[in-house]
Amino acid sequence: MGNCHTVGPNEALVVSGGCCGSDEKTYMVGGWAWAWWLISDIQRITLEIMTLQPKCEDVETAEGVAITVTGVAQVKVMTERELLGYACEQFLGKSVMEIKSVILQTLEGHLRAILGTLTVEQIYQDRDKFATLVREVAAPDVGRMGIEILSFTIKDVYDKVEYLSSLGKTQTAAVQRDADIGVAEAERDAGIREAECKKEMMDVKFLADTKMADSKRELEMQKASFNQEVNTKKAEAQLAYELQAAKEQQKIRLEEIEIEVVQRKKQITIEEKEIDRTDKELIATVKRPAEAEAYKMQQLAEGQKMKTVLTAQAEAEKIRCIGEAEATSIEAVGKAEMLLVLVYLQNGILHPDKHISVLIPAT
Repeated sequence: MGNCHTVGPNEALVVSGGCCGSDEKTYMVGGWAWAWWLISDIQRITLEIMTLQPKCEDVETAEGVAITVTGVAQVKVMTERELLGYACEQFLGKSVMEIKSVILQTLEGHLRAILGTLTVEQIYQDRDKFATLVREVAAPDVGRMGIEILSFTIKDVYDKVEYLSSLGKTQTAAVQRDADIGVAEAERDAGIREAECKKEMMDVKFLADTKMADSKRELEMQKASFNQEVNTKKAEAQLAYELQAAKEQQKIRLEEIEIEVVQRKKQITIEEKEIDRTDKELIATVKRPAEAEAYKMQQLAEGQKMKTVLTAQAEAEKIRCIGEAEATSIEAVGKAEMLLVLVYLQNGILHPDKHISVLIPAT
């Protein structure tokens, strides 16, 4: 005969022994298991989180300073079958206080060992890094017991020789010094900025006064020269058409000259092709190669001579036409300039005794 045993999620039930002398163990978490009377052994182990407070007193650091460190750790038995078996081998039949005592001694041993490798500054200023290091070093050892470290934090760090107090005073003095320097620099910068603002204000006022005086002077100058400018513009408008017409005429004549030059070049090209055709005909009709080659050389020389003469004649004709066009343009521009001088004299812009000899060029 047997009996059914139930267990909650915060405990693990271990059933060992059975029929025929079996040593097999059954682990049950949050469920039930069957056990034989007088044959099976029923035991329980807690799965609740256990809070530990490891404390290392007067442990010398890497610099030889004795400090005391207290921490808080949260641990529990792991529920994986293999790891739960390890925990049962170590703690089955023990009370929670006995389990906590074993784990606490292990954590304090690792904590003490790590403290001897660090300086006081490293421990005090970066507690999270120190706590992580302790957890990483201790986790393999407690893991072989089937225990998991859920969290580990440093609660307090202090010493009996006021080393940490002196360190804090040094840091406070450094901060105060930096603050005093910052205030002095800020006051200096404020004074410099105030002086710069005053200088900028004076510069702006000076520029405003200068611009106002310049504006008045320019207004008076514009009034004085207004009538003269109006008359000059009228004269320029009157002569603009004639000057533009002369320029257009010159442009048309230059284009005509370009056309004549192109036509002359085409004629020269045709004559060169005729010379080539004659050379090929002579080569084809002369019977003796030596006489044909000599005759060919003679014709080529005469053709080159004719080409040179025709090219020279074309260039001469081009130069003559361009000269005639430029002369016509210069004559038109001269007439326009004479008309402009007469307009200036009529408007009183030029004085005939002082400027007529300068404006009329010598022939």
